[in-house]
Amino acid sequence: MAIFVSALQQGDYFIYICIFCGLLSVLIMGGNLLVIISIVYFKQLHTPTNYLMLSLAVADLLVGIFTLPFTIILFVTSYSSVQGILCKVRSGLDLILCVTSIWNLCFISVDRYYAVCQPLRYRSEITGRVIGMMILASWTVATAIGGTLTFQSPDIGQSSTMCVLFQNKMLKSLLLGTLFGFCIPAIIMSAIYIKILLVAQRQACKILNMSKSGTTVSRSERKATKTLAIVMGVFMICWVPFFITISFHAVSNYSTPPSVVHSFKMLGWTNSMFNPCVYAFFYRHFRLTFGMVIKGKIFKNDFSNMRL
Repeated sequence: MAIFVSALQQGDYFIYICIFCGLLSVLIMGGNLLVIISIVYFKQLHTPTNYLMLSLAVADLLVGIFTLPFTIILFVTSYSSVQGILCKVRSGLDLILCVTSIWNLCFISVDRYYAVCQPLRYRSEITGRVIGMMILASWTVATAIGGTLTFQSPDIGQSSTMCVLFQNKMLKSLLLGTLFGFCIPAIIMSAIYIKILLVAQRQACKILNMSKSGTTVSRSERKATKTLAIVMGVFMICWVPFFITISFHAVSNYSTPPSVVHSFKMLGWTNSMFNPCVYAFFYRHFRLTFGMVIKGKIFKNDFSNMRL
């Protein structure tokens, strides 16, 4: 009887996971498609900075197209040979796309640093070539990490009916992957956004002393603080629990229950849903283009040269 109840509970867990992954996949694809269509269609958005956002949106879109559907298939399939292949493919794609997304976020923070802290050097330093190198670096680093961890795994398969990528004897590779896939970009992002916030506050104080417009400056400071808090807060909330758990999972002789690892991993996937909101919805021209795309206006007339 206890075994039967346990099986029912596990079945309910799989159902909830499949429903969650399905809804998350749709939301990720919808939000990032809006970003991609807007940047590709409207010529005014063809800027080096927006190409970084385009790269981020493509990586996040592919998470919704491949990673989450493969996860659902792994939960519902009963063929072990299929599970093994899908597990390896899903795990490799998951690593590549998620790490690419993280590094794109890191390079966006670099772009924002030059825009706010070095405005006179921004156009000369952040050129199309530099942006292209950033995008190439994001995908190259992610592919190297994903490929190394995927193909070094000697026996990727099912553990407690869950697809587990990180196996025993992979501690060094896993910790290196965590370092280059999350820790370094997270530290860079944190340092840059703290610097941006300090510079913005210092500039606001100068404006206050010159114009005495206390109300305006106070509102500007609050908006800058709120935006930066959301940027870093969403990123940290989504990814820190997973990388802490997976690191502890490795050093504790893989004692963490797979369900816990997967739960925090799904929390990390939600970052691909929030990215379009955090990095696009704050900009008025993106809100305008999203509305036009959703209403289908771009399919009725040519608005590609429209001033946003």
